Amino acid sequence: MVERILTERALNRALLARQLLLERADLPLPRVFERIGGIQAQYAPSSYIGLWSRVQRFRRSDLTRGLERRSVVQGTLMRVTIHLVSRADYWPFVAGVRNGRRAWWLQAARRGQAAGSMEDTAGRLRSLLADGPRRRQELVNELGIDSTTWNGLGLWVDLVRVPPSGTWEQRRADLYASAEDWVGPSTATEEQGVVHLVRRYLQGFGPGSVKDIASWAGLPVTKLNSPLQRMTLRRFRSELGEELLDLPRAPLPDPDMPVPVRFLPTWDATLLVHARRTQILPEPYRSRVFDTKTPHSVSTFLVDGRVAGTWRHDGGRVEVEPFEPIPRDARSELRDEAERLQAFLA
Repeated sequence: MVERILTERALNRALLARQLLLERADLPLPRVFERIGGIQAQYAPSSYIGLWSRVQRFRRSDLTRGLERRSVVQGTLMRVTIHLVSRADYWPFVAGVRNGRRAWWLQAARRGQAAGSMEDTAGRLRSLLADGPRRRQELVNELGIDSTTWNGLGLWVDLVRVPPSGTWEQRRADLYASAEDWVGPSTATEEQGVVHLVRRYLQGFGPGSVKDIASWAGLPVTKLNSPLQRMTLRRFRSELGEELLDLPRAPLPDPDMPVPVRFLPTWDATLLVHARRTQILPEPYRSRVFDTKTPHSVSTFLVDGRVAGTWRHDGGRVEVEPFEPIPRDARSELRDEAERLQAFLA
């Protein structure tokens, strides 16, 4: 069978549709997170802005309430970065990435910490959390450990960041709880978790290559080989001949369909390396969005499905800085969307 070739523009529209950037969704927040593969949340306001661009009638209190009610969970997951995910997705994601993250940390730390010593410290941490959430600095002080050991400890004790920390109102996410206490016990296996990661990636970012999936999940490609062989998937080719995998019946919109102006926050995963095939971030602009002096991107806006400039909220106003002249037919839409974002941020 001849595999269908998907153009760069077709992949761009597919990504926008799956990330709910073609049309804002009218869905409960947990379902939104499941559709888009979670949202990065290193800077708490970014996740609120990302949801505003994707969800109809979204209010800041909606996300804060979801965290308080535990239908949404905040933890260190894919690529060892902070994500917001649905409660149902939390344990499968953890199970899928846990062993790979531990191996990475033990190799990267290079300080002689053996898995056994981390298990001992993890036991002490569980005891400290038995009576409820605690602040990071309190836990570090009582355990007598440095920040490097703390960063690795979350790979032996499943921790979640809990409200009021990590919200619009209290942005520093430094209040921790045991995931088993906050979310409930897990029954997910590593194999089930990896399959779940593949499905969520393709649902939110597909079609994609095996390397794309591994990059997003923060796993070696070899971890995906066995699960992928057992999954029923569609196969396409990119214009460069790369094999692209996809879920059956996942949306592939008309490549020529018009798309709305959208504003994206820092850390938005649509701009990361795994989504390069879509050119949502044109390569000539990548160095202007990801500065080597800072670990995060700048806030950007999309015109015709591609980053066309940056924006900032200053003095109560949303100010845009285009990289190139904005087409005349998009200027009024850009201005209107900026005013709506300005009202949301007020």
